[in-house]
Amino acid sequence: MIDRWQLSRGGVRSALSRNRLRAVFVVALLFSAAVLATAASGGVSTASKESTPNAPPTDNHTVVTESGRHGTITAYAPNGEIVYYNDTHTKYFDVDPVAENPMVVEYTATDTIHTKGPTCSDPPCAKNVLERVNLKTGEVDVLYERYDHQETAGEWHDAVRINGTHVLIADILDDQVFIVDTETEIIEWLWDAQSDYPVDGGGPYPHDWAHINDVEYIENGTNAGKIMVSLRNQDQVAFIDPETGLQENWTLGAEDNYSTMFEQHNPDYIPASRGGPAVVVADSENGRIQEFQRNNGSWVRSWEWSDEQMQWPRDADRLPNSNTLVTDTHGNRVMEIAPNGAIEWQVESTLPYEAERLETGVESTKGKSAETLGYESRTADNATAGDGDGFSPLDTIADGVQSVVPHRITNGILFVSPVWMGTQEFAVVAFGLLVGLTWITLEIKWQLHDRRIGFRFPLYRDEKN
Repeated sequence: MIDRWQLSRGGVRSALSRNRLRAVFVVALLFSAAVLATAASGGVSTASKESTPNAPPTDNHTVVTESGRHGTITAYAPNGEIVYYNDTHTKYFDVDPVAENPMVVEYTATDTIHTKGPTCSDPPCAKNVLERVNLKTGEVDVLYERYDHQETAGEWHDAVRINGTHVLIADILDDQVFIVDTETEIIEWLWDAQSDYPVDGGGPYPHDWAHINDVEYIENGTNAGKIMVSLRNQDQVAFIDPETGLQENWTLGAEDNYSTMFEQHNPDYIPASRGGPAVVVADSENGRIQEFQRNNGSWVRSWEWSDEQMQWPRDADRLPNSNTLVTDTHGNRVMEIAPNGAIEWQVESTLPYEAERLETGVESTKGKSAETLGYESRTADNATAGDGDGFSPLDTIADGVQSVVPHRITNGILFVSPVWMGTQEFAVVAFGLLVGLTWITLEIKWQLHDRRIGFRFPLYRDEKN
């Protein structure tokens, strides 16, 4: 009688323990669902001009391009209001002001072609364009265009005007940099990365092998007339002499040397006249902005910046006011960082690619080096320790997931996820999946236990022998 009562009491305790765990699982899943529902119903959106948020006031106009879910180009007035918005193209990339009129800009953009026809035999294909737009009137002129046979890694991420007729273009599809006369459409100079880099390195050859995402024509100083090239998949910034080729002793970074750079974007050259030679660069997969100073024939890191929100920066420009204008794609923001590391200006944006502050020259044209300005480095750890925001369950979950999942994988998932998915939402999804799998595993274990079904490894040790 006592044994039966004890067994019954044990069964009740077991049932109560299981129900408590089930309640915990339900609460955890409801919490995850609530966080995702809130994110999906709110957050920033640039799907239309009406939904795009205004910016805080600043001294000049600001232009932001986006190449994610919604390809857009948006111009903000100094008071923060939107003065121009266009989402005609599938993706927008580089944008630069025209020297003689800062309210006229040139940009590269890509259209995805889904229909089979004379310009696309095997969809999807790409149409790459270089266009000029007057931000006041909205008038658009097509300066140069080309159809490419594939859409993936078939874009022009950057174009640099050399003079009134010649433009330098970064061609991701063919792993080339070329100078074209936009009036005659004749390519007058071309550098092919395969002439200096082995094809067994970088990305998968011939599909997105080098991913040349940025070029710059250096006008002044020691490297005047040379071309700086960002080979993302080789983790290097290279310097090319149009006459003699690759300047190997000037190369910044090395393939797979991720402590220096990891698949960077948009490096800007600062000449000796402004405290260089130096290069400020968005170190994308390392989630930080960096600057390197040329010192005794070598590149030395002179500044780095990150915070706990920064995920995938893809542009950094040194401004004449000594601040740095940064786009953080998966942080969904464009911001202006002061020399002391503080964020002085910020606007939300959906997967921004590049930002340009007008009336200040092209990119880092008038900015000085971090070493000259006495920039203070800041890392994500330092930023977190000094923020003093207190305990946050979402931040705790996000920190735990990001400590396990490699940064590059997180970025890849975020890039193909809905626009409202950030690092916290990604962490909540991972947390919810873990809770669900744990619950299912326990339910199976409990059912097998109740049916007195057990398992034994095929190899076990017999203690009697």
